[in-house]
Amino acid sequence: MSRMNRDSIVAICLLVACGVLIWASFDIRSPDYGVLMPSTWPRIILAVLSLLSLIYLVQSIKAGPDEVSLASEREPGLVGFIAYWRNPVICFVMFFLYLLTMPVLGMLIGGILFVFILMNMLGGWQPKQMALHAVIAVCAVGAMWSLFTFGLEVMLPEGVIYNPYAQ
Repeated sequence: MSRMNRDSIVAICLLVACGVLIWASFDIRSPDYGVLMPSTWPRIILAVLSLLSLIYLVQSIKAGPDEVSLASEREPGLVGFIAYWRNPVICFVMFFLYLLTMPVLGMLIGGILFVFILMNMLGGWQPKQMALHAVIAVCAVGAMWSLFTFGLEVMLPEGVIYNPYAQ
């Protein structure tokens, strides 16, 4: 137990959660028609998440135990709490704003803006970084949107600004 650190504990929790979700995927009902079982995609995603969690566990065990206590790094009070948890707070607020603007912007435009602004808020607003963040946002969200829209034929939330499903 001496080689355990916070990351090791988180990785074990992630592996347990993946195991529970994989086990629960066997309760997904299979219809009498179609060629692909409804549990296929969740199991593929859970297999990838399990593999990544296992890699995370191995890396955290190699890193060794934590040396610094979390409590000693944080200032007391609400301001200290918010300052310490700044990045997660930014992520949750940005995701709330993303969901709030979804009816107007839709999944494609809203997703690109969400990823771009969040990456800039966490990584900096320098012009070179902004260009890289823009490319990543457009490619990642555009590829995901295209896969679901054209490959899987899933109707994603459309917005007032751009509605790909309008005839």
